[in-house]
Amino acid sequence: MTSLVATLSSRISWRLILLHKSTQHLTIRAFKAFKIPSRPNLFSSISNTRVVASVQMQNPLISYDHNLVILGIETSCDDTAAAVVRSNGEILSQIVSSQADLLARYGGVAPKMAEEAHAKVIDQVVQEALDKAKVTERDLSAVAVTIGPGLSLCLRVGVQKARKVAGSFNLPIVGVHHMEAHALVARLVEKKLQFPFITLLISGGHNLLVLARDLGHYIQLGTTIDDAIGEAYDKTAKWLGLDLRKSGGPAIEELAQQGDPGAVNFSVPMKQHKDCNFSYAGLKNQVRLAIEAQNINAEIPISSANSEDRSARANIAASFQQVAVLHLEEKCQRAIEWALKIDPSIKYLVASGGVASNKYVRSRLNLVVERNGLQLVCPPPSLCTDNGVMIAWTGIEHFRMGRFDPPPPANEPEDAKLDLRPRWPLGEEYAEGRSEARSMRKARIHPSLTSLIQASLQEQSKPTV
Repeated sequence: MTSLVATLSSRISWRLILLHKSTQHLTIRAFKAFKIPSRPNLFSSISNTRVVASVQMQNPLISYDHNLVILGIETSCDDTAAAVVRSNGEILSQIVSSQADLLARYGGVAPKMAEEAHAKVIDQVVQEALDKAKVTERDLSAVAVTIGPGLSLCLRVGVQKARKVAGSFNLPIVGVHHMEAHALVARLVEKKLQFPFITLLISGGHNLLVLARDLGHYIQLGTTIDDAIGEAYDKTAKWLGLDLRKSGGPAIEELAQQGDPGAVNFSVPMKQHKDCNFSYAGLKNQVRLAIEAQNINAEIPISSANSEDRSARANIAASFQQVAVLHLEEKCQRAIEWALKIDPSIKYLVASGGVASNKYVRSRLNLVVERNGLQLVCPPPSLCTDNGVMIAWTGIEHFRMGRFDPPPPANEPEDAKLDLRPRWPLGEEYAEGRSEARSMRKARIHPSLTSLIQASLQEQSKPTV
């Protein structure tokens, strides 16, 4: 794509749309995207108002859709992940470096420590992904990387690595929305999953109910107004003295099997709110008070607790899990009703994100889905938690549509300003579900992914001058 280099400028943000893939000489049309004020865009800038160029791509794989090979890089939070995926859905490799020891030490994610951990292993993780896939950088069609949402310090590590690889080997680069990737990885697993579908995205930092109408077109039905369910699981596990090296979700689920879910009468959050939004801050407080009332000492690990103490902890875990998931069930029921009013053709609900690997969560959601005549689709646990496969696959989905950027400079400085989107909405809020909660208003730093893509499509549809 060297013929485009001379046209680069910093004034107008552009994205590239692939028009023809039939030969190695690709026709590329640039179209104007949203310009985010005072924020340098990850995507390269092209000064011409309309550019149509015939470009000889370095890698002939780009010409054949079924042979696309994309490297995905994910560093949005506490796992360093990379994977190589082929566009026919074949996972050539998947490598994840966990920060479980750091989580156990600090009782949660410490952004600076997480950034340093990413920086130490990112080169090794990417190289292992390439080696396991038995490919080199020259075999890749493009590089996909998470640009948001997430922790800025952590996002930067992955984006810098992705740009280094893409720049060194003249590869296109695809910026990926982390939550969209959680939703779309289900399409890699379940080949018959077509748009539209509902998706529930549940993790340590996110609770989202979304109507996925098309690739890049999402309606937000509900979100958390304070804490996400994964955060509630993690804190409850910490207060109960559980081993956080396996993360809070699995630890709580395992202990809850030994307890009585009716032993502690926790209140279901937001029963009076007839929307699809979530709140787990109040439930966390209820759990904390219950633990204090029973004089449970988190400094004593559960492995050292006596039988009476262990039973009390198990009862709290079981009671918490039942109410936390019932909150999900109630909001999902309303979201299904809303989504079917918007589009009666919906057949699936996708549950993804780290908490969706919980067996109890899956079993309860399946009851809700079946009651409404839909089917539940859940990726396997290894693809529910943060991973490079979902980033690579989402990169493939958008690359097929021509949504990618030209290679970055080969010698980009380490301190180059990057477009990182720590708070980046996936879609526009559904009118009936719009909330005036402070956290939701504060979160809209960047235009949503949906608004950016829809604006780009409108620009593309304008007649060429």
